Amino acid sequence: MFVGRKLWLTLGFTGLIALAFGVSCRGFFQPNVLESIVIQPPSVNLSVNAVQQFTAYGTYEDGTRSLISTGLVWTSSSPSIAITAGGSATGLSVTSAAATITGSAQGLSGTATATVIGDVTSISVSPTSATITPGGNSVTFTFAATPGPPTFINENNGGTLTITTQDSFLTCTGETNDANDPVEVCSLAQGTTATSYQLQMSYPSTSGGTVTSPIATLTVTGS
Repeated sequence: MFVGRKLWLTLGFTGLIALAFGVSCRGFFQPNVLESIVIQPPSVNLSVNAVQQFTAYGTYEDGTRSLISTGLVWTSSSPSIAITAGGSATGLSVTSAAATITGSAQGLSGTATATVIGDVTSISVSPTSATITPGGNSVTFTFAATPGPPTFINENNGGTLTITTQDSFLTCTGETNDANDPVEVCSLAQGTTATSYQLQMSYPSTSGGTVTSPIATLTVTGS
């Protein structure tokens, strides 16, 4: 009888030790906590219908870094870019503003930017020369793209206008004409000492470079 009771007590004590050891181990071996997320590539230009795969890498509490393959939620800030649950982004429409691509997991997130650009291999300008009077007439420049989209380029749809002899007197703004085509409209304030200005439009190339237009000359008269 005493032997059986002793055996029962021994087994119970052993069980308590095992339970305490298990709790202790669980408290000692903490999970490797995710501390930050980085999205790759960090920035990309996409042509319409082009696809880009984004990936997320996590840095953990112990300093290791690895690919996050599960539990990740992808979002795009713009309807110009669609993104799947697996991080595959597709360019839908040309836009001048970059979309923010976000990958989130465990309350943390990382971001990248993506811009949908058109299919532009050359840019022409019209007129190639014009005159402008301070405080007087405005001049409209049209930068046509080939093959497109976009058909026309200005600063509002992804173009970059460079003006030599840049000063505060000449102002060019992206607008739309009566045909709803993007154009650049330039006006000149009184007080300029410049005799001429040169304008050139550039636009990102799908190959990763830049396409530039011929130079248009704006001559100052009547100042």
